[in-house]
Amino acid sequence: MSFELPKLPYAYDALEPHIDARTMEIHHSKHHNGYTNNLNNAIAGTDLEGKSIEEICANPGLSGGARNNGGGYFNHCLFWNIMSPNGGGEPSGSISEAINDSFGSFEEFKTIFSAAAGTRFGSGWAWLGVNNGKLKVSSTANQDNPLMDDQCGCTPILCLDVWEHAYYLNYQNRRPDYVNAFFNVINWEEVNKRFEAAIS
Repeated sequence: MSFELPKLPYAYDALEPHIDARTMEIHHSKHHNGYTNNLNNAIAGTDLEGKSIEEICANPGLSGGARNNGGGYFNHCLFWNIMSPNGGGEPSGSISEAINDSFGSFEEFKTIFSAAAGTRFGSGWAWLGVNNGKLKVSSTANQDNPLMDDQCGCTPILCLDVWEHAYYLNYQNRRPDYVNAFFNVINWEEVNKRFEAAIS
């Protein structure tokens, strides 16, 4: 079974002005599509063929094209779904309580998460994940993610792409502005669902 490029749950221009339509179109139709095709090619005829993307990413010793493109595929699938044109604001429900328990306050979480995204050298991702019922912020290089054996060891429920192709058309070298804008589009309802699934 081959992986397919998922459709976005909103239009390319739906996240404006925070993330512009042109960036979204290129990011989804070119970059994510490329990872999808390259992943299918990388796993064809191997023991990874037929496995879920989570199983692929968690496979010990994953390397080369399967690692880079498997991560690229998984990471972007999560990224699109934890954003919404009706997003932003502060979380509610279980995830809100967990953020307060783990970080002291939502504002402190924003500071820690923004630092993880802003200080990731080169290309990579910032993550909020669940480890033994507790929340953890981390970052990974390139297309690595927390499911991979040598990473932060948690179930990812929120992520931010800090590769330059995710923001450069609109923000150029102002990554902190892009990170700050991201908080206006986070779909906290979806993040809360993923949190509750991770702790159940």
